[in-house]
Amino acid sequence: MTTGVAILGSTGSIGTAALRVLARQRERFRVVALTANSSADLLTRQKAETGARFGGLVCGGAGPRCLVEAATLPDVGIVINAVVGAAGLPATLAALRAGKRVALANKETLVMAGELVRCAAREGQGEVVPIDSEHSAALQCLASAGGRPLQRLILTASGGPFRDWPPERVARATVEEALNHPTWRMGRKITVDSATLANKALEVIEGHFLFQIPFDAIEVVLHPQSIVHAFTEFADGSVLAQMGFPSMELPILYALTYPERVSDAGVRRFDPAAAGSLTFQQLKPGAFPAFDLGVAAGRAGGTGPAVYNAANEVAVHAFLAGRIRFGQVADTIDAVLQAHQPGPASELAAVLAADAWARGRAEGRCS
Repeated sequence: MTTGVAILGSTGSIGTAALRVLARQRERFRVVALTANSSADLLTRQKAETGARFGGLVCGGAGPRCLVEAATLPDVGIVINAVVGAAGLPATLAALRAGKRVALANKETLVMAGELVRCAAREGQGEVVPIDSEHSAALQCLASAGGRPLQRLILTASGGPFRDWPPERVARATVEEALNHPTWRMGRKITVDSATLANKALEVIEGHFLFQIPFDAIEVVLHPQSIVHAFTEFADGSVLAQMGFPSMELPILYALTYPERVSDAGVRRFDPAAAGSLTFQQLKPGAFPAFDLGVAAGRAGGTGPAVYNAANEVAVHAFLAGRIRFGQVADTIDAVLQAHQPGPASELAAVLAADAWARGRAEGRCS
């Protein structure tokens, strides 16, 4: 008996990696539904190659509602949410209420509405399993520890392309330079987030909700080699870490099969000699202002994280479009957060209203 899978965002980097994994695991999984933002030709090819019966195109097609439709199909058991940005939230909530497993790469979902996501999972008896390499690493360590409570979570960050640049040079960085990530190959928005370290702030907030641990128990260290993905510390002081060469295919496979492990010849085997020396560095205070702003928004809670996420999305797209400089990304986020009065995020309407307000405010700054 195979499990039906829907991939939201199948034409992006994580979606295509998921298709490679599923192609090697045909005896366990079948692709039922695929959605894409605007890559109509690629989506059509993927649908033909996989035999998926449902294909949804957000732009110029069925609109955002196709994400929810794909995520709630009766024969879908697992939803891989690889949509970039806030657009992935309604589908995650709908899938959880329908009792699905959500293999979550759309970190914005938990950042914007972590409590709503947890409530939806309880209501529908669905579950969230992370695909982010760092949170997958933590989950794997927790499983290996027999589910014992986590005392401290240390996430690693490559530091992106500007790790060793002086601040004045970083502020003038070009789009091409920001997209030149030293270890990972990702979409444009996520790659810029890695350069500002906004992605790591989002992951800190995500970790807070996923593992129900306080912000004071989550740390970030720079690890240029991207081999160790997370450290987990337990009550007795023992520390477990998960390691592997940079690849999204292993976290995707684990999210599909959790808590089991299955054989997959396509995943690159780890070689300590090939990995070489592993180094770790503390984050320099103030070196990544977008990171500091995101963690502060997470600590503030309520609608703060949703506003941070929305302002960051707008600022990154403005930078990629050449409307603002790299250094203005964090400035834009800061200005929007300064103007925001956080409110409770216990209702979806409040979260979406905060998101819309922040986007409008950020657009005004970037115009």
